[in-house]
Amino acid sequence: MYTLEQLVNYAKTYGYIYQGSEIYGGLANTYDYGPLGALLKNNIKAAWKKVFCNDEDNVMLDSSILLNPLVWKASGHLDNFSDPLIECKACNQRFRADKIISDFDPTVNTDQMNFLAMEDYIASHHLHCPACGKNNFEHIRSFNMMFQTTQGVVKESGNEIFLRPETAQGIFINFKNILRTTRKKIPFGVCQYGKAFRNEITPGNFIFRTREFEQMELEFFCAPGSEVQWFNYYREKMVNFLINLGIKKTNIQVYDHPKEGLAHYSNATTDLEFNFPWGFDELWGIASRRDFDLNAHAKASGTELNYLDPESNEKYVPYVVEPSLGVERLLLSLLFNGLEDYIVDNEVRTVLHLHPFLAPYKATILPLSKKELGPTAKKIYHSLQELYEVAYDDAGSIGKRYRRSDAIGTPLAITIDFETLNDKCVTVRYRDDMSQKRVKISQLKKIIGALVKL
Repeated sequence: MYTLEQLVNYAKTYGYIYQGSEIYGGLANTYDYGPLGALLKNNIKAAWKKVFCNDEDNVMLDSSILLNPLVWKASGHLDNFSDPLIECKACNQRFRADKIISDFDPTVNTDQMNFLAMEDYIASHHLHCPACGKNNFEHIRSFNMMFQTTQGVVKESGNEIFLRPETAQGIFINFKNILRTTRKKIPFGVCQYGKAFRNEITPGNFIFRTREFEQMELEFFCAPGSEVQWFNYYREKMVNFLINLGIKKTNIQVYDHPKEGLAHYSNATTDLEFNFPWGFDELWGIASRRDFDLNAHAKASGTELNYLDPESNEKYVPYVVEPSLGVERLLLSLLFNGLEDYIVDNEVRTVLHLHPFLAPYKATILPLSKKELGPTAKKIYHSLQELYEVAYDDAGSIGKRYRRSDAIGTPLAITIDFETLNDKCVTVRYRDDMSQKRVKISQLKKIIGALVKL
């Protein structure tokens, strides 16, 4: 597996991820997704939508990033969405106190510790500052992670609002609207992907933890008592989704939270963890949230958010099962999982093994001669472009062009040679095993279509 430093260099070199505001010296913890990164992100979201949203039970939503501040009061984010901030007096670096403790002993359940208990633990175990190594901390303070802004023409008179720290609440407050307009019956789910913002104390590990990110969330509404069944169903579906995308089983670890470590609203929580260079860390979480969110918004807004079962005539507030996945974390996992270097003919061959559905380009068109074969190659390129994202490369030796295609994860390289003008055939080369076969130009769309099926 690549190191984090190697992956950062790879991502910039090939146009996957750039440092944000780079020409101005950058802005910490911000990243721009280049031509390949943008396509990969879109394909990740399309794969998630295809598997989790395109069935008869689930629908899509695109809710606003800016919500009435009362939403965040009701959800508990204004009062409780905070991290324990601890500052080193010696070097003035700030850290999450719970992270210092869990790095020392992962078995300690910091969720059940108040600030005083964390301070006592750090002092009694003589834990040191991760930056300078000294043991000289300020008292722990609460650090709210919500980004605050104002809405209004004049800043001084504007209303205080927040950038959403998650996409889920937009689904909960639209539950009644969705129920009315879709005429769905329980059980059903609402899917949403979009931007979220968290003012993290210690962002880091490249795009693993950033202050601006995209979430893919599903809120699945079900009858009380059936939530365990649906929790297990989606838990298994999540694992299968990752494996079907090509993530190695050895890179996935399932962590079921113990009952004593569950949030107050949850009766089951599981994290799917990926084996990053720094160890297994959270990739995807699923929580059985019971009826906490709908009840909280019903109480705060004065609006009933219940469901009337048309068959039993029973009225109840649905329970919710929530699988929540970050686009950037899955992208990072796919890069770490798929990047490999091989020695071929005394040269390093870099290959990004991506599922063809996810690959930014499905094929690269390679004419052996720019002048004589260019018109034919361009015709093939434009024909395939009607259905798929494809690349065109006519610069350099065919060997170097193969290497470039492999390095960015393109599953097929299609070579147009002088025989193509006579037999209307091309040579198709496969990325993973470098095998080649001669096929009719008319078969290319069918070959790519079969390859990219998810």
